[in-house]
Amino acid sequence: VLVTEELGHKAIRAESDDAETELLAHIELQHGEKRLRPPVVTIMGHVDHGKTSLLDALRKTNVVSGEAGGITQHIGAYHVETPKGVISFLDTPGHAAFTAMRARGAKLTDIVVLVVAADDGVMPQTVEAVQHAKAAGVPLIVAVNKIDKSGADSLRVKNDLLAHDVVAEEFGGETQFIEVSAKTGQRIDDLLDAILLQAEVLELRAVDEGRASGMVIESALDKGRGPVATVLVQEGRLLKGDYLVCGVQYGRVRALFDETGSQVDSAGPSIPVQVLGLSGVPDAGDDFVVVADERLAKDVAQQREAKRREWRLVQSAGNRMEDIMAQMGQGEAQQTLNLVVKADVQGSAEALRQALTSLSNDQIRVNLIVSGVGGITESDANSALAAKATIIGFNVRADASARKVIDANNLDLRYFSIIYDVIDQVKQVASGLLGKEVREEIIGTAEVRDVFRSSKFGAIAGCMVIAGVVKRHKPIRVLRDNTVIFEGELESLRRFKENVEEVRNGTECGIGVKAYNDVKPGDQIECFERIEVQRTL
Repeated sequence: VLVTEELGHKAIRAESDDAETELLAHIELQHGEKRLRPPVVTIMGHVDHGKTSLLDALRKTNVVSGEAGGITQHIGAYHVETPKGVISFLDTPGHAAFTAMRARGAKLTDIVVLVVAADDGVMPQTVEAVQHAKAAGVPLIVAVNKIDKSGADSLRVKNDLLAHDVVAEEFGGETQFIEVSAKTGQRIDDLLDAILLQAEVLELRAVDEGRASGMVIESALDKGRGPVATVLVQEGRLLKGDYLVCGVQYGRVRALFDETGSQVDSAGPSIPVQVLGLSGVPDAGDDFVVVADERLAKDVAQQREAKRREWRLVQSAGNRMEDIMAQMGQGEAQQTLNLVVKADVQGSAEALRQALTSLSNDQIRVNLIVSGVGGITESDANSALAAKATIIGFNVRADASARKVIDANNLDLRYFSIIYDVIDQVKQVASGLLGKEVREEIIGTAEVRDVFRSSKFGAIAGCMVIAGVVKRHKPIRVLRDNTVIFEGELESLRRFKENVEEVRNGTECGIGVKAYNDVKPGDQIECFERIEVQRTL
């Protein structure tokens, strides 16, 4: 504006939609030959049916990367290169994978692999996954898992799914059923073949050159690296140095990482990568598009942010009006359950927000006064105190200043690592069906001072117990920067080369974590136990 006026001209501000119009023209200029692309597969199913084990078994089939080597970064997606072709897998909660995508009219997933345990059969979350897939118009492949267990009955699974219009090929339908064992690796190759066969039928194509566009799968604020977004490229090729708009954020791609943590120079269609260099943390489900320069990227992002602020003002005014009307109509009838919800990544925070607010009914309203990414801060604790709210930490912990407020005011703080446990517990509290609950109680914390290597036990952490007592046969979590990076059990607990059952506060010890060798100095090992207590509001 100053330069324009200095040259003797009058500056006229651009119309609010000019940048978006320019962006659309920018995208329409993109054209090229559409080539076959890898399928994008989401694995869904009941929480205990072996979804994670199956993902691990599929990851091991990767003929290129081999062993990932202690990667603890949660990327939310990865791709597998098999001798017959490439497949990309999404590792996200079902509702995060579909709900936001449907709202934008986009389809991120090409195929859903539904995991059903052969010994357990069809469960409520299995049915929910079927409904998500049908609503998105995505074909299903059913992986009947745990066929190595006694009591496995795959025929019962096929019959139960008939009631939900999932008809096996042998019954005259179109759905492939593959019997697998994630534990033994049995018929994992057959499942990969089934996925590639389905992809062949779908004839998935995309332009694999030119400016990239796609969608955010997961995002987080990393202490050392700043905003990190895991994106899936849908068209074009994303390059290091590209300028991009990502929802209301923008930036220049400073670095690209694949799922093993290795830097890459580019990513084509159906390939997931982590992007560094954005101005802020985008939302899971946001579109991204590469543009010619930083000016356009910044203009579009700022206009979108302004529109979002306007929409939020309108929405909050509407919500306040609804509250007043509800109070006028119902008096004291409707109770409010206030929650402060903090999660480790954006996808989890968004999934929890949607799932918990949907629990509201005529009798009770579930109200999230704070919902965000990162550890629980003093500000979060004060918000909970003011609103008499329960604080929920999903794979995150409260910092020291927050703990002071929580302890001084006896606030209700609960930690979780499974999304369905949060929903189930809030549902029970909201329904008034309190009964007894199993709570996790942290009984001890050890700080890793040094790490030694042992041929017998792998990495041995030289620790100082800084709170409570660490017990040999209790479950543990490894925390880095107040964020959970591993959950499991101890392989060994030693004092002066002697195995011991427990180590108390102020005592040094050697800890070996079972099936985990990536412990680093500064990490904390949290020992906890599950106890049954009477639930209270």
